[in-house]
Amino acid sequence: MSDNVALYRKYRPTNFDEVRDQDHIVSVLKGAIAKQSIPHGILFSGSRGTGKTTLARIFATALGTSSIDIYEMDAASNRGIDDIRELREAVHTVPYESKYKVYIIDEVHMLTKEAFNALLKTLEEPPAHVLFILATTEEEKLPDTIMSRLQVFRLRAPSRTVLASTVTDVAKSEGFTLSPDAADLIAVAADGSFRDALGITQKVIMASGDVIGSSDEVAAIIGAPKIAIIESLLMALHEKNTDQALEAVAAAVSTHVDMKIFVRMVLEHVRAVMLLRNRPSNADAILGSFSEGMRATLTALAGATTTLLNSHLLLKLLAVSDQTSRSPLPQLPLEIMIVEVTTTAV
Repeated sequence: MSDNVALYRKYRPTNFDEVRDQDHIVSVLKGAIAKQSIPHGILFSGSRGTGKTTLARIFATALGTSSIDIYEMDAASNRGIDDIRELREAVHTVPYESKYKVYIIDEVHMLTKEAFNALLKTLEEPPAHVLFILATTEEEKLPDTIMSRLQVFRLRAPSRTVLASTVTDVAKSEGFTLSPDAADLIAVAADGSFRDALGITQKVIMASGDVIGSSDEVAAIIGAPKIAIIESLLMALHEKNTDQALEAVAAAVSTHVDMKIFVRMVLEHVRAVMLLRNRPSNADAILGSFSEGMRATLTALAGATTTLLNSHLLLKLLAVSDQTSRSPLPQLPLEIMIVEVTTTAV
């Protein structure tokens, strides 16, 4: 990389056209600006790393607000009534050089009850030159009285395809090439977060000995299993080979694989088999993120007349995925499922 700036900062969108996978919100915000119909209170809600504060800054800038008139506050560390009282006093002063003073309050759900009550009074009758943009990962913690005075926009977590495309483009801009299955593995591990996806990509670029990242190289860096372990487990489940299946799990544990990622990847592969079996005409799209060798394996498994790799197994894997993070032995839910499905009829 050309500098030491974090990739998620370096490639953070700076205008609406660069925002990915949030068209349902961007179109409304653009329309509000075009019609000069600007609400004085907005809430951006969504899971971590989806771009809530980034979108808030973009909207503020698109309104013509200069940086000197944009104020950012982290409610996680400024959550008391005194902090909000200071804000309430400050809003009445006019902007320095813009039409609006924009207050961006991140993690707003962290405010105390008293702070919320103080903020409510300002939201009820805000000065004409003030715009509040609140952001939260836990919308359900906001009082109804606050919610009723806001225009609410819910950011969706980026899809796996969008994340893979994003990290591929960023890596290319950094002079680095990610193989399609490596990019997909990063997308799976990022679990719906642009920030996490770019953080993982940065680790891969820093750790790599050359300018090409393979899926196994990515796996070693982020604690994901090598493709050979996944393939071994798939074949063992297909053949109802209990010993081989448990050996694959043991191999993952011995190489310090993150079991949540491991189960997620197994689930993704079994899902592909099910989809191939039921929608063979869509094979190119279903297999697009897998390596050439894995595509052949999944295609062969989908064509088998009898196999454990079906919708019933997917339901069990979904349960295992939920149980893994709560188990004192992360591999235990998967091991139990393997013994159950390989020693009894499904």
